[in-house]
Amino acid sequence: MPNDVPPIFIYPPFILRGEGLVMKKNLSERVWQIDAFRGIAIVMMITFHLIYDVTYFGEYTWSLYTGFWWYFARVTASFFLIIVGISLTLSYKQVKDSKPIGEIRKKYIMRGLKIFGWGLIITLCTGIFLEKGMIIFGILHCIGISIILAYPLIKYRYLNLIIGTLCITGGMYLSRFTFDFNVLLWLGFRPQDMYTFDYVPLLPWFGLVALGLFIGNTISFPTARKKRRKTASFSIPLVARVACYLGRHSLVIYLLHQPLLILILYVIGILKIETMGFV
Repeated sequence: MPNDVPPIFIYPPFILRGEGLVMKKNLSERVWQIDAFRGIAIVMMITFHLIYDVTYFGEYTWSLYTGFWWYFARVTASFFLIIVGISLTLSYKQVKDSKPIGEIRKKYIMRGLKIFGWGLIITLCTGIFLEKGMIIFGILHCIGISIILAYPLIKYRYLNLIIGTLCITGGMYLSRFTFDFNVLLWLGFRPQDMYTFDYVPLLPWFGLVALGLFIGNTISFPTARKKRRKTASFSIPLVARVACYLGRHSLVIYLLHQPLLILILYVIGILKIETMGFV
């Protein structure tokens, strides 16, 4: 798969499980807008993966490198990472007055390391089972490091807007070049002839997380319980409820959707084992 192909998002549990995202078991405490946005992002992701699978593994020739699907994949990626930033601010606001700073800091560092560890598992698995395209620094690696980097910035508004803008601008500039070293590929210095299924360097993608921090510190997201206190007639539209349901169950959906898509496409004859690139 060429390097231009958009990121594939292989199993990011932080985004999908709602760890520390104001996603309590009591649904009245949930921020339903975040659930809905995450559900929309899930639908967008599955749609792109369907097109990607039939293009890369099948015999169809959708253009993933230019035009609509190129932009669609990047909008989806941006959506996910902005939600990460917003969710971090909501999580922090919940605990900042009830827990010591040291405990909160440890929580975010450990969470980031945990997600980065999932990324390392993906690196190992793709290196063992795929003939080519091993994922060295994909979406999980990016999210894990971003959570750690975001903690010192989590209280700020305009600083995150500035940092986000600089990261995105710097990443767009770096993407025009390739380099003869790989030690900084995680930052956005893409090595020459790098071939990977998922590449999400901190530049520009941490910029989207920073923009999420800015949004989370700018916009108020009332929970369903707070909304009910204002009006007894509060209700979430049906379409939004469906999106919320997908958002609340997004981990299961995320873990199962690619294997199920590939299985279904194989059963109906669109995909062939010999074209799937397994070792």
